[in-house]
Formats: sequence, C-alpha cells, structure tokens
Amino acid sequence: MWPTDASWGLEYCTLILGPGKIRPRDTQALLPTTQAMELRKRDYHMERPLLNQEQLEELGHRGSAPRTHQWQTWLQCSRARAHALLLQHLPILVWLPRYPVRDWLLGDLLSGLSVAIMQLPQGLAYALLAGLPPVFGLYSSFYPVFIYFLFGTSRHISVGTFAVMSVMVGSVTESLAPQALNDSTINETARDGDAARVQVASTLSVLVGLFQVGLGLVHFGFVVTYLSEPLVRGYTTAAAVQVFVSQLKYVFGLHLSSHSGPLSLIYTVLEVCWKLPQSKVGTMVSTMVTAAVAGVVLVLVKLLNDKLQQQLPMPIPGELLTLIGATSISYGVGLKHRFEVDVVGNIPTGLVPPVAPNSQLFSKLMGSAFAIALVGFAIAISLGKIFALRHGYRVDSNQELVALGLSNLIGGIFQCFPVSCSMSRSLVQESTGGNSQVAGAVSSLFILLIIVKLGELFRCLPKAVLAAIVIVNLKGMLGQLSDVCSLWKANRADLLIWLVTFMATILLNLDLGLVAAVIFSLLLVVVRTQRPHYSILGQVPDTDIYRDVAEYSEAKEVPGVKVFRSSATVYFANAEFYSDALKQRCGVDVDLLISQKKKLLKKQEQLKLKQLQKDKKLQKQAASSKDTSVSINVNSSLEDMRSNNVEDCKVSPEDRMEDATASGQEDSKALDVSTLKALGLPQPDFHSLILDLSALSFVDTVCLKSLKNIFRDFREIEVEVYMAACHSPVVSQLEAGHFFDASVTKKHLFASVHDAVTFALQHPRPVPDSPVSVTRL
Repeated sequence: MWPTDASWGLEYCTLILGPGKIRPRDTQALLPTTQAMELRKRDYHMERPLLNQEQLEELGHRGSAPRTHQWQTWLQCSRARAHALLLQHLPILVWLPRYPVRDWLLGDLLSGLSVAIMQLPQGLAYALLAGLPPVFGLYSSFYPVFIYFLFGTSRHISVGTFAVMSVMVGSVTESLAPQALNDSTINETARDGDAARVQVASTLSVLVGLFQVGLGLVHFGFVVTYLSEPLVRGYTTAAAVQVFVSQLKYVFGLHLSSHSGPLSLIYTVLEVCWKLPQSKVGTMVSTMVTAAVAGVVLVLVKLLNDKLQQQLPMPIPGELLTLIGATSISYGVGLKHRFEVDVVGNIPTGLVPPVAPNSQLFSKLMGSAFAIALVGFAIAISLGKIFALRHGYRVDSNQELVALGLSNLIGGIFQCFPVSCSMSRSLVQESTGGNSQVAGAVSSLFILLIIVKLGELFRCLPKAVLAAIVIVNLKGMLGQLSDVCSLWKANRADLLIWLVTFMATILLNLDLGLVAAVIFSLLLVVVRTQRPHYSILGQVPDTDIYRDVAEYSEAKEVPGVKVFRSSATVYFANAEFYSDALKQRCGVDVDLLISQKKKLLKKQEQLKLKQLQKDKKLQKQAASSKDTSVSINVNSSLEDMRSNNVEDCKVSPEDRMEDATASGQEDSKALDVSTLKALGLPQPDFHSLILDLSALSFVDTVCLKSLKNIFRDFREIEVEVYMAACHSPVVSQLEAGHFFDASVTKKHLFASVHDAVTFALQHPRPVPDSPVSVTRL
C-alpha cells in the first residue's frame, strides 16, 4: 500500500545520501585538494519528503489558473481605453512632448542631412532596380519616411528604399506589366510601359501595406519568427545576387528582354553573355568605364570613411559627390549624344496627386504582396531590435508592423513602391548622432526639396553610375557568403537551411524561393523532432542529478531501475519512434517476450482444457460403473465377497470422483502460474522503468495512447512504470485527456526523477493497488 506519512521519503536519502540530508559525500579524494575544497564550499543541504504528483498538488495547493479572455479586453470601451489605444498606435504623442531639444536636436539635424545625402542616390538607383523611372524612388524616400516618423517605435532605423525590396518589386513589375498593357483593366493613361509598371508597383505597395497593418492590428507580429536568421541571411544573399545580375544591363549598356518566374536569373545571365558580342563596342566601353570609375570612387570614399571614422563629424558623402560629378561630366561631355550612354532622362518636378490602386490587380499580386510584407517586416524588426538593445529602449513588434504597413499603404496611394529599412543608412543615422525619428523627418524634408526644386538637375545622370552605387552597396549582403564556413563549424542544420534558401531563391525567383525556404525550414524542424536524442540516465555519484550514461562516465545506472529520457516532446510524429527507442535502450526485446509469454499461456490453457476433458471422461466411467456387477472367482466366501463388493460399489465411485476432481484442481493450480520465471522465460534485469518527461511541452492523443501502451507492455513483463518531472501544463493536458484512471494514477507521477528512483527502490514490485494489465489503446 502507498504510505500516508509524507516523511517516509527521507528513508532512501538517509541510506544513500547521508542522514536525513541530500548532501555530496566527501568523495573528492581523487580531485585536487583545492578543487575538492571549492566543491565543499558550494555544497547545499536539502531535506524534504518524497513527493508524487498527488502529494505535490496537496502540498502546493494546486488549483486551476484563472482564464483571461483577450477578446474581452479588446472589446472594452472607455475613455481610458481609447486614450491608451491612441498612445499605443501613435507613439509620437508619447515621445515628442518629452523630446530633449538641447541634447538631441543638433545630432538629429546632422544625422538627417547625412541620411538624406545617401537617400537621394539610393532612391534613384533602387527605382531602376524596381523597373520604374528614377523619380518614383524619390517619392518612396519621402512619403513612407514621414509616415514612419509618426507611427514608428524604433529611434534609429532609416525607412525607405532597399535593394532586396526593390528587386522583389522589379520581379513583379517585369512579370505583370507586359501582361497589363494588353489588359483592359489598366486605365487609358497607363498604356505605356512605365505607367503600367508604376501602377502595378503602387497597387502592390497598397496591398503590402494592407497585409502589414492587418497582421499588426491582430497582434500577428510573431509570424516573422518563422523566418529564422539563417533563412533571412540566405535569402538576402540570394537577393543580392539577383540585384547584381539585374544591374549588368546598365553596366554594359545592354537592352535585355524581361524575364520572370523560375530560372529567370539563369536566362538573364545567358542573354547577357549572348548580347555582349553583338553590342556596339564604343557604347559598351563608354558605359563600362563610367560604371567602373564611379565604382572605384565610391569604394575609395567608403574606405576613407572607415579609416577616418573617429576624426570626421559625419561621413564624406561619396555617393552624392559621385552623382554631382558624374552629372556634370555627362552634361559637359555629352555622353548621351556622343557615346549613346543611357541617362536618367526627364525628372518631373513637384509632387504627384494621390491615385487609387487598381483593385482588379489584387488577385494577381496577393502572393507576392504577402511575401514582400513578411520580408520587409523581418528586415525592419531585426534591425530595430538590434539598435533598441544597443541603446536600451523597447521596440513594439506589432506597432512596427502597423507603422511599416501604413508607410506602404499611404505611400502606394502616392505612387510609391514597397519599402523597408536600409542597414547602411540606419548605421549612418546612428553613427552621426541620430537619437530619434526626427532625423528621419529631416531627411524626408530634404528629399521633398529635391523633388520640388532640384530633381531636374539630375536628368543627365548616367544610369551606369546608379548601377555602380547599387553594386557597391551590395558589399555587406554579398559578404554573407562567408556564413557557409561559419555555419559549417557551428550548426550543419542551419547551414542546410541557408543553402536550400539560397539555391531556391536563385533558381525559383524571390517569391517562390521564399515559400520553398519556409516550407523546408518547417519540415526540417519536424524531422529534427522526429529523431531526437534518446538516453538512459544514470545517477551522478552522491547527488540527486541524473545524466546520460553515454556522456558522463561517472553517471551510473541505479541497480534495478531504468531511467529513460527524450530530448524532444512526444507527439504524433515521433510517438512510435519514442516507444521503439525505449524498448531498444532498455536492452529487452519486449515484444518478443510478450509474444512468447502469450504462446506459453495459450499452451497452458490448452492443457487445462485437456485436463477438464479427462476429468469428464473419469466422471462418465465412474457413473457407468454403478450399473456394472463385479464377480470374482476366488476360493473365499461368496457372501463376504458380495458384501465387500457392495460396499466398494457404494463408496468408491464418489471417492474416485472427488479424488479425480481434487487432483485436477491441484494440477490446474500448478499450471496457472503465469510469471516469467514460472514459464521459463528470461526476466528483465530491472524491476522499474522511469520515464523522464521534463522535455515534454505538450501532449496530444497519440502521445497519451503511446504512454498507456508503454505501461501495458512493461507490466506484462513484470516491470512497473513511473513518470517524473512533468510540467504543470502537461499535467493539465494529461488530466483533460483522461490519462489517469484506476491503472495509472497520479501516484505513478513524481515531482522529480530522484523521487521516482527513491520510490522504485523501496517498492521493487508492482504497486499492489494497481491492476497489472492495462488495456491497449
């Protein structure tokens, strides 16, 4: 019977670990003296009763946790609630009244000017990357930045055009704009190619914004966690390769046909190789020289900035100086007319009026918009959290999703394309003294000045210079190719995710590549949980700690007790592997032993049936002997013989019946022994099995059935099963699944592995009040 006194659990501790205490013995003689002294200094003493789950709940007064329904909070309507929502979704009302003007304003002005100087050439270059006229890059550098200034929570990221986002937009415009030209859904004013691509890009931006705002309002910011760091880095590296290839036509002055869909990158490279010999030598050389000179100047300026970082108050604006110089040389020399070098062309001044998106394109843009929304948010939130951790403030991921979504939504109405944040500009904004999004507002106002008054000055700017700016800014992302070496040493599974993401994005294009990468990443997680690490645990000497005996040479198995642990939770995908690994690690062929036992028991039943048939036959013979006269020819008195014969006939049939029945019952009792020892079968070298369930985070119905079957199978071979170290949510799920019953009670679940081992050693036989057989589910 189970003991009722809680103090009985100290008995094992007294025998094994000291008198009433769990304390390491002074068995450190093999260690150096100083190390042994340090270990003794860190000794701790603990005395408590041995606890199973039932006793633990009684001792800790476990009760059901109060349930809070989030939807009830959302539906609350009050003045305080409305004020809290306003401050939550419009953070500028929180930080702007507290803005320290004297401390931060000068740094933000200088930082905003530095970012704007970078934003101008990058906006022009990334618009070409998106397949749009350069002026729309300036629009995308103004509207979204100002919107983020109002709604964003990060103080340091620079929102605007970004190479990865631009190339994703470019792949969409290249695939849909030619189709849109022949589609009656496009307005009459959008019949030319540029206008068609602008309409596709702005509609895409609105749809991206709707996705991001919707996900942010329902607190779905966690969805970005499915994009792991190796996945994002592999994806951005492949996108950088896509960007590099897309700029080759501007570097060599080629006119290529548009390619979209799977293998489009391969087709583009092949077409470049095919058209290079066919191009005009003078035009190609002039364009290449222009791009090369611009690239060298940009690299030298960046190296100079890195070397003089501590001495310069702000980085040398190499990109702006390159733009001004290249535009001046192009205008003076006449690169467009004399050498046929492509230039930016007309840049209209002033802002464009808002235009409603083409809702009939939504169905075609849905998949691409969702992928761009996720990638843009993943880049923004990762950079935002890096700067927030560095400067000691908090970034709200859901509000960031809303802010980025509103930037794209409102920007799309004003004919912008989808944006995110740029790592290079964000680093400049931080390093030049930026402390808040006031720097972003300053940069957007500077871009507004360019749009209204100065944009037309860059109409002679060669596109090859913009291509050089794009390629030089890819240095950081292309440098992520070194991840292959570091991940090979650190984690091969992450390396596999990186390589699959990279190759899928290169071959399948950006949208399908992202889908394939996410699916592969999730499948890899499932596969890794299907094949976790299984181990038999042993006790570290003189402690209550249990570790894998294969890893810890001093950890020894407790005689008569097997402790089994899985490194992952048990659910439908690995429940069968868990059962198989358990039976294998225990060193006993459980299924074979149960099969042999059943065969012998079946044979025993057959012997019982034969014995019963024999008893019935004897009963029939005894009954027939009543009517049979017995005559014996001997030289004795006939009367004496008859009298003796009559007595024998009266007594012996009943006696023989009773004797036969008694002997049959004794034989039946002898045959009814069903233990392994009595059946002549090998017995396991352990009497108790303990399942360490500390790794379980949840259980499903398949896990419950597997655990039930483990109880049933091991009890069939005379091994009692216990469980240990279940977390409280898992216990609640076990209760909800009706796991505990008359055969498996909470007395079989212990607070720790050591509690279970203690009880198993004190009770080497199955629990008396628990049935030995459990119905297999």
